[in-house]
Order: sequence, then structure tokens, then C-alpha cells
Amino acid sequence: MAADGSLDALLTEIRGCTACAADLAHEPRPVLRASSTARVCIVGQAPGTRVHASGIPFDDPSGDRLRDWLGIDREAFYDERRLAIIPMGFCFPGLDSKGSDKPPLKRCARTWRSQLFELLPQIEFTIVIGTYAQAWHLGDQRRRTVTETVAAWRDYLPSAIPLPHPSWRNNSWLKKNPWFETEVLPVLRSEVGSRV
Repeated sequence: MAADGSLDALLTEIRGCTACAADLAHEPRPVLRASSTARVCIVGQAPGTRVHASGIPFDDPSGDRLRDWLGIDREAFYDERRLAIIPMGFCFPGLDSKGSDKPPLKRCARTWRSQLFELLPQIEFTIVIGTYAQAWHLGDQRRRTVTETVAAWRDYLPSAIPLPHPSWRNNSWLKKNPWFETEVLPVLRSEVGSRV
């Protein structure tokens, strides 16, 4: 916990964290947004290369798709007074041999996650994106796969909703699962719209 127990102090500490420097091929750059007033929280995996460069979460085509899914514009999305963005790993983990992002580094969640969420009791609705975020935030309630977890989205309401990653890599998933667009997105937009 931050020395004075405040959210601002903890966020300053997190943004200055270099604990994983030896595990990264680049300088650590923690990227997250949070405030004591945001009632919605987006939990993703970890920043990608573009986000690492800009320091702005979801500052890429995945972010464009996610904002469309949520039914909100950039201004609302980046208003941290209304919406928190807290990935499982705060720094870009690097690329694997196939050119895909590596998984978020586990040390980040172990070090910061619990104390950060203790200081965010006002969060009412969490958007849980992808395997790692669903494992942490849904725990034993998570299903075997992301598809099964997202298909069971009603089970997590009213406090959370699981999503696949909005990456272009999931275009085929979206085509195979048209129910996501017709059933999940209207509810997602309604839940977010009532709070953001």
C-alpha cells in the first residue's frame, strides 16, 4: 500500500515501478488509468507496442473496436473520472517468436492488483477482457475457455461482463459467434451507458 494509503500516491508508485525491468527488452512504462470516482473498470491483458509508445491505453485499432462495442466516444473512454482502465500487466511484455504479444508478467498483478482495487470500492461494473483478466477477476466462476466464459455472460451480471479481446486477430471468432454482437453488445452498451 502507498505510504499515505491514498489512491493518488499508489498510482504514482505504480507509474514509477521498474520491478520487471530485467524481464523486459525495453524500459518499463506502466500504463493505467484510475480515479476515486470511476464506476466502470476495463480490465485487459497488457499494453501492446502502440500503447507502450504512446502511454495511452487502447490507443490502437483494438481500442477503436472496444469503444464501438461500449457505445462511447474517445472523450468518455479517456475520462478517468468516469472509466478506469487497469490491465493485468501495466507494461508491454514484449513479443514472442511469432510476433504476438507475450502474456502479461505475473509479478505485476501479484505486486499491485489487490492493493489497487482496495482503493477503488466505488467500481460497480467490470469489463473483463481475455483469458488472464478473466482468470483473476472471475476466479472459479470462469469457464474452461474464453468462448464459454463469454457465452455465460449473464452469469456475471450485474457486476461484470466478460469479453473476447477486440483485436483483429479475433475477427474469425466474431464471425463464428454472431450471438456476441446481437445479445452481448446491447447489454454491454446499456450497462456502460448508465454509468459513464
